Amino acid sequence: MGREASMKPDYRIIAYVTREKERVITSNCLALYAESEEASKEMTVDIAKAMKADVVQITNGDYMIIRV
Repeated sequence: MGREASMKPDYRIIAYVTREKERVITSNCLALYAESEEASKEMTVDIAKAMKADVVQITNGDYMIIRV
């Protein structure tokens, strides 16, 4: 069953890591640019460990670090 439209999400986006400079925008979360795939993976894992958060890779290859 899907999430009801009136329900608030029960997670918070801590950071967004991308390899596309155009996708780095200001928002509530930390938005980071990585030069390579290796750098983005390392950065994502390090931040997630430090914040005790989860990592989600979205279909465009970027990573979101979220805390439930």
